[in-house]
Amino acid sequence: MAKRVAGCSIYSEHDWIRDGSLAFDDGKIISVGRSLSVSEDETFHFPSEYKCIPGMIDMHIHGANGADTMDATPEALRTIAETLPKEATTSFLATTITQSKEAIEAALKNAADVIGRQKAGEAEILGIHLEGPFISSEKAGAQPIEYITEPDLACFDKWQKLTGGKIREVTLAPEVKDGLALIRHLADQGVVASIGHSNGTAEDVLKAIDAGATQVTHVYNGMRGMHHREPGILGGALLHHELYTELIADGRHVCQGMVNLAYKLKGSDRMILITDAMRAKCLKNGIYDLGGQEVHVKDGLALLASGTIAGSVLKMDQALRNMLSFTDATLEDIVQMGAINPAIQCGVFDRKGSLEPGKDADFIILDGDNQLVMTVCRGTVSYQRERTVGM
Repeated sequence: MAKRVAGCSIYSEHDWIRDGSLAFDDGKIISVGRSLSVSEDETFHFPSEYKCIPGMIDMHIHGANGADTMDATPEALRTIAETLPKEATTSFLATTITQSKEAIEAALKNAADVIGRQKAGEAEILGIHLEGPFISSEKAGAQPIEYITEPDLACFDKWQKLTGGKIREVTLAPEVKDGLALIRHLADQGVVASIGHSNGTAEDVLKAIDAGATQVTHVYNGMRGMHHREPGILGGALLHHELYTELIADGRHVCQGMVNLAYKLKGSDRMILITDAMRAKCLKNGIYDLGGQEVHVKDGLALLASGTIAGSVLKMDQALRNMLSFTDATLEDIVQMGAINPAIQCGVFDRKGSLEPGKDADFIILDGDNQLVMTVCRGTVSYQRERTVGM
């Protein structure tokens, strides 16, 4: 028997359906339209002020709830995948960090083994985001400097073969030796080349775009800033519409005013909401590991001993509400930044990112205050805040 969400407003392909109905079965959406007064389907009834929108896609997340991609165990990825639906995320890229080649290869192999073999209700791992090691030591941030290496096409090919082609995104610095060559190589294979942890110039951004780069990793963070005589990586990221820009909207990595500035310059059609979260997300204040480094987490801020910000503990539903508060973005804009754009970049917009018949039944329900009520991952209710009438 099909299941159905009814009564709330449903955002379907750039239009709201008031008093809507979304039916799903066998992991797929089978219909979207107006509510029916009589239905034999198993139905979740929601108040009219509630909203149903596509599930969020996090292209840049290292870990959550005590687990990290670099743990290189199925259990770690399962923990992350089980945790994320509680914050509105229905799919993600398992993200690595700069480490020894042996550690990276172990994490890559483990992720490749888990992808496609997940349990019902878990946020789907769409692939792997390789953050480093092909970055600039001058803008390492929380990436361990001792393991940074120059871009190596043969090494990437080895890793991509190891994963069976599951690396979807690579963060790299275009200005370092062979950086542009690797960008061209990635573009030829349909892998997202994302400019990040880079001390390059605005000219380097142009060269990267010409080589095939389409994205910028956590804009503002880990890059040469803007100067009135040299726009830097930041200026290039904000000026060139060809580039999607990731943004950590926690108010800590980037203050509210600068979040708003980036939004005004890029617009929702070229921004991607990410968390860049590490294992301490969902846990108490304390000391945690990130890439073999001690990270001190206190009151929502994760820092290395040096004071460098080391990932985040941001939850995606909070990022959603922050963007609504920090900018004049609408919930429709949030869908664009949190679901549509990442789905396009991950190459899965044919089955994710919007609520259309035939696509995966990945969606969330928000109440009148945009607090998360329910998450459905590929047709399975993965999180439910409260018991709803009719179930």
